[in-house]
Amino acid sequence: MLVHPQFDPVAIHLGPLAVRWYGLMYLVGFALIWIVGRYRIRTAPGSVWTARDLDDALFYGILGTIIGGRLGYVLFYKFADYALEPWRILYVWEGGMSFHGGFLGVVIAMAWFAASRRQDWLAVTDFIAPLVPLALAAGRLGNFINAELWGRPATVPWAMVFPNVDGVPRHPSQLYEFALEGVVLFVLLWWFSSGPRPRGAVSAAFLLGYGALRFLVEYTREPDGFLGLLALGWSMGQWLSLPMIVAGLLLLAWAYRAR
Repeated sequence: MLVHPQFDPVAIHLGPLAVRWYGLMYLVGFALIWIVGRYRIRTAPGSVWTARDLDDALFYGILGTIIGGRLGYVLFYKFADYALEPWRILYVWEGGMSFHGGFLGVVIAMAWFAASRRQDWLAVTDFIAPLVPLALAAGRLGNFINAELWGRPATVPWAMVFPNVDGVPRHPSQLYEFALEGVVLFVLLWWFSSGPRPRGAVSAAFLLGYGALRFLVEYTREPDGFLGLLALGWSMGQWLSLPMIVAGLLLLAWAYRAR
């Protein structure tokens, strides 16, 4: 049995400003997208992207991630609470971000970017999609450092006790998500996008891959206490991942038929 190290969530104090590990992980994720994206510009089949395109797309993506992630958390998870105190939506230091909301925010941001450059939207998302798991991996490490989003009780040899929760050994579900939605998904998408693919196929592979992996990992992740399990015994994360799986299958079929 393992015990979570209970890291200090604050990485460094700069006077009255506390720089938290979770915020740093966001910066690490965006930096990885920028670094690997520049390599992808040089190596992606038929790439017409420039370094300036990547910089601008990353700026749009950061806005979409933060705004969409926050609003998604409010709408999907705690709408009733924030409806009573809507000004608390701006209290981002209290925590509360949703991947699915951030994903929708990035989708809208990439549509905005594509329109501003008169580029094809799916061509833009096909370029960006293989880079996204890098940021997801960094974010899940941030969750692990914060000892949040812990797993359900488990008896596996690597089960971990989170002292900030209780003394029950649990799945380190943050690390599962780091490995699957981050590392494994990145490797699969990088391989899939390394050869010529029809327009929309890489984006479809991301939707399908993330949706399926997140759906599976949710079986090991403790559901939010204020929501619990929903219909069919599924968590909110699973219900939000299901449309991604369906959309990925439909887009993949359309991409290959359109070709």
